[in-house]
Amino acid sequence: MLVNKQDEIRYKVVRVIADVSEQLVTEQKSPIPSLKNYRSRPGFNFPSDQFQRELMRPAVLAQKYTVFEVAERLNKAMDNQGLKGIPFEFAIIGEVGTLNYEYEMQSKDFQTQFEDTVNNLPLHIPIQQPAGTDMQNLAPPEEMIMVVPDIKELVFHQMRWMIVGAIFFTLMIISAFYTTVYALLRQKKLSEIKNDFINNMTHEFKTPLATISLAVDALRNNKVLEDRTRMDYFSGIIKEENKRMNKHVETILQAALMDKQEIQLSKEPLHVHEIIAETVSNYTLQLQEIEGRIELKLNAVNDHINGDEVHFKNLISNLIDNAVKYSRGKLLLKISSNNMGKNLVLRFEDNGIGMSKETAKRIFEKFYRAHTGNLHNVKGFGLGLSYVKTIIDAHDGRIKVESAMGKGSCFTLEVPFIKEKIIA
Repeated sequence: MLVNKQDEIRYKVVRVIADVSEQLVTEQKSPIPSLKNYRSRPGFNFPSDQFQRELMRPAVLAQKYTVFEVAERLNKAMDNQGLKGIPFEFAIIGEVGTLNYEYEMQSKDFQTQFEDTVNNLPLHIPIQQPAGTDMQNLAPPEEMIMVVPDIKELVFHQMRWMIVGAIFFTLMIISAFYTTVYALLRQKKLSEIKNDFINNMTHEFKTPLATISLAVDALRNNKVLEDRTRMDYFSGIIKEENKRMNKHVETILQAALMDKQEIQLSKEPLHVHEIIAETVSNYTLQLQEIEGRIELKLNAVNDHINGDEVHFKNLISNLIDNAVKYSRGKLLLKISSNNMGKNLVLRFEDNGIGMSKETAKRIFEKFYRAHTGNLHNVKGFGLGLSYVKTIIDAHDGRIKVESAMGKGSCFTLEVPFIKEKIIA
């Protein structure tokens, strides 16, 4: 593109020189030559044959025009060719002898610019007399030279908006391509998450449905119908599995409410230590099954917050349940609290399987679960930690996770506490 622009300028400058040369030789101005330059030449006598030859010889352009007049014509021709304002230097040379030339006329800085052929553009055009005239063979050979300084800088200057536009549109194309690829990758991830959610939901509902089906079949057995204790046992199973299914449905509906940001909190003063102790006691049987234990180090002086008791209990329960589900057996979960600034800081640190950095970054996304291949050894919809993040945000708090594969995870919560009144 730059080369084409430089060639275009070269072509236009050649047209300028050709047009001005034609004007200079066709205008009838002072056709008789001045002899003042010849009087000082050796061997020039008056009258003589040399005088007669010089008298008959047509005048050169330097004898007919001044530097200013030629420059004025060149400027006008440059304007006509769309090269207005472009600087230039020029000279007219004439033949002296067979292979020698002399400068008949030159602009002020021509010599300096002409010597630099790396950065400047010099152009030579012979000045031709009109064909078919008597002057065609009598006029001495002359040449016009034009030099356009700093041609590369000039080309860049003329093309600056074109270059800026090209860069702008290139960046737009790259941005559009990046956005498209990013959207495709995001759609792919969303599709994977959707498929994982459907698979998890299928597994979660399949188990209670299968259990209910077996219990119903058992209730139809005559021996069971005659045994009140066994009937109560199987009807209890159906009721528990029904509760389990209802809980799954509530979880999904709760996720829909979180999506619409329609969760209504009923905030009241709460003692977090009491909520933690109560929630931990509900996991006694589950901890016994995996030979796990929970250590409480509730050292916060002020554990008083303004929160929703139901949702905050669910938050604590989700974090404990998460540690239990992702333990490798013999779980050790350390729950600690302390005060930092104006916040109550809670830490849930376990020795479970941990997670990768990529998983830790996305763990609070809805429906996201770490990939475990085709295994469904950990139950859930991938909504627990998303719910935790939503509830902690609703309480004007913060949550962060630190984890390493095979070394466990640590969830840190910060919630503003209520300043307790000092009773005198």
